[in-house]
Amino acid sequence: MQSQIPFTEQDEMYMARAIELAKKGRFTTTPNPNVGCVLVKNNQIIGEGFHQLAGQGHAEVNALAVAGEKAKGATAYVTLEPCSHYGRTPPCAEGLKAAGVVKVIAAMVDTNPQVAGKGLKILSDAGVEVAFGLLEQQARALNLGFFKRMEQGLPYVTCKMAASIDGKTALKNGQSKWITGSVARQDVQLYRAQSCAILTGADTVLVDDAKLNVRQNELPQSLPTDLPLRQPVRVIIDSQNRLTPELALFSIENDVIIFTTKVDKSKQWPHFVRHIEVSGINAKVNLTEVLQQLAQLQINNVWLEAGATLAGKMSELNLIDEFVFYLAPKLMGCDAKSLVNFPELTSMQNTVDLTFNECVRIGDDLRITAVKKLIKTT
Repeated sequence: MQSQIPFTEQDEMYMARAIELAKKGRFTTTPNPNVGCVLVKNNQIIGEGFHQLAGQGHAEVNALAVAGEKAKGATAYVTLEPCSHYGRTPPCAEGLKAAGVVKVIAAMVDTNPQVAGKGLKILSDAGVEVAFGLLEQQARALNLGFFKRMEQGLPYVTCKMAASIDGKTALKNGQSKWITGSVARQDVQLYRAQSCAILTGADTVLVDDAKLNVRQNELPQSLPTDLPLRQPVRVIIDSQNRLTPELALFSIENDVIIFTTKVDKSKQWPHFVRHIEVSGINAKVNLTEVLQQLAQLQINNVWLEAGATLAGKMSELNLIDEFVFYLAPKLMGCDAKSLVNFPELTSMQNTVDLTFNECVRIGDDLRITAVKKLIKTT
C-alpha cells in the first residue's frame, strides 16, 4: 500500500471533480461524511457519483452503477478511503474489488476506527494498486465535523455572530431587528441547512421566540439535490428549566434536545422533544459535556447562534472551532450590547486572538470567517 506516489495533473483533475461531487451531499448525508467518486478508463470518465443520504448507496456504489461493466480495468478517484465494514450498506472496498477496478486513489485515509486503512488493505491484498494523499487538505475540509467527532469525540462548532461595525448586537433597550440585511440573513439559512444541529441558549429562545429552523423560501439558492430539505436538530441550553411547550420553537415538528441539570417533569412536551440531564458547574449546564453528548448522538457539525453570554463562555472554554461574523455598516454606540461577554481581561496576553480565513461582501454586509490563532511552540 502506497501513500507517496507522483500524482499527475490528470489525477488532480479527476480528484478535484470528485471533491466537487462530494460537496453536493453536504445538506443530506449526516451523520455520514460527504464523499465523491469518479471512475476513469482510457482517460475518459465512465462513472461518477456522490453519497446522498445515510443508509443509501455510498459514492463508490453510485459511480459503479453508472459505469456498469465498463468499471473493469478502471481507476477510481475517491475523496475518502472506501469503507471496509458492513453498516446499513455493504463495504465499498469489496464493491470496487468485485467490479474489477485496477487502481484506487483516495484523497485521504478514513480516521473512522471502523475503517482506518482497512479499506485500502482489502484492495491492496486483492492486487488493486492503491494510493492516497492527493488533494488531502481539500478533502479533509469537506468533513471537518465528521473527522473531529471520530478523532476527539466532539462535534465541530461554528459560532455565528451578527453585529454593527463597532461590534454591537442590540441597542440598550434590546432592539436588534435588523442589524444585518436580508442577503446576510439568507446566507445564514444556507449555513443552517448544512449543519447537523443549531445550538442556542434559553435566553435567545425566550427573547426572540425563535424557531431555529431552516426556512427554504429564504435560502439564497436551491439545494444541489432533489432530496427533501433536512432540518437540523435544535439544541437548547436551559439550565433553569425556563422553556415552556407554548413557545414557537415547539410549533414546528422537528427534533429538539434540551440540556438541563435537572428535568422539570411537570410540563407536557411534544413527542419530538428530548431532555438530557448533564452535570452542572455553578448551577449552569456543563457545556463540554453537552458537546460530548451530541457527538455520541452522531452530531458532526454544530451551528452556534447564541447571545453574548453563551457565546463568550463557549469561547472561554475553547469549544468553538470557527467564527462566522456578519458585520453591518452601522454604528450603534457605546451603550449598545456587545458581541461577547467575557470576564474582565487585565492583560493583552489574555485576549482571544483570531486568524481571518475569509472576508466577503454579502449584500450590504461583510461576512468574515476566522479561527483561533495557533500558538507556535519552539
